[in-house]
Amino acid sequence: MPRIAAFGEVMMRLQVPGYETLIQSSRLEYSFSGSGVNVTAALAKYGHSGALITTLPETPVGESAIAYLRKLGVDTSLISRGGKHLGMYFLENGFGARPGRVTYTDRLGSSFNTAEASNYDMPALAAKVDVLHLCGITLAMNEGVREQMKQLAVEVKRAGGKVVFDCNYRPALWGTDGYTKARPHYEEMLELADIALINEKDARYILGIGAGDYDRIAQLKQVIPEVVERFCIRTAAGTQREINADHTHSLTGYICHEGTFVFSDKLTFPVYDRIGAGDVFASAIIHGEMQQYPQQQTVNMAVAAAMLAHTTPGDTALFSESEVLRALSDHTLDVER
Repeated sequence: MPRIAAFGEVMMRLQVPGYETLIQSSRLEYSFSGSGVNVTAALAKYGHSGALITTLPETPVGESAIAYLRKLGVDTSLISRGGKHLGMYFLENGFGARPGRVTYTDRLGSSFNTAEASNYDMPALAAKVDVLHLCGITLAMNEGVREQMKQLAVEVKRAGGKVVFDCNYRPALWGTDGYTKARPHYEEMLELADIALINEKDARYILGIGAGDYDRIAQLKQVIPEVVERFCIRTAAGTQREINADHTHSLTGYICHEGTFVFSDKLTFPVYDRIGAGDVFASAIIHGEMQQYPQQQTVNMAVAAAMLAHTTPGDTALFSESEVLRALSDHTLDVER
């Protein structure tokens, strides 16, 4: 199996139990997450070697994070140590008309976001990586982290590896004039990407690609081929989400591989915890591409994995390939015995 690594921040997730708010509750349950954590853990469950490239503090909290990652099956041998803090966020679960809410601490002061480029031996890391996963959330952090991302991607490409870039645009992280500020950095990352996780909103608003006044699927078919051609991307993939009146969600996945579109069936399901579901979709796309599965099989598996992720508490959803394929088939939802 190819060795797949992700470069990104590890965060502590502090969750209010049940559906209480922070004001109501006096208890918090903690775990560790982050886009890179979610992706590498899911890929390890599929049988790949999933490694994380990050910096963690040399504190009991940092040790706890490493122990948690190892429990998930993530290779921690590429993790550097330094700094004093781990980024944290507080999660309140939504219910009905009340949406979920995420409140971040000072992420910019974390060990990862304050690490110097000298913390990472880029050529040595690149020599150990066949596929590198990078995320737009990491790209938004600060100029130092952006340069580290780009340098690592260049080194991986130079060593003959592949780069996966998940756009994952978060307006709150880019501030005012966010699309304008983000565009040159997204363009640089897409120039390096072999696989891109992107939707029509990313293409329209970040990259400035025009689209007619059509429905979202029609816009997707119009703008994604232009992205693929402009940046020489081999495979683009993403999802379309609908939130229904009964509070269920519907997902449709797509792959545009060498100019040809393939769509999954629309899957509709109730939601228990949606955070991290996009990372689970991305992981299944990477897995299918690495296994050279037919595109229809890959996108069907990816959207089914994302559906299952919505049924699981926590950011990091761990399913085997057989469990994902079982979710695609017609079967009773009775207890498995």
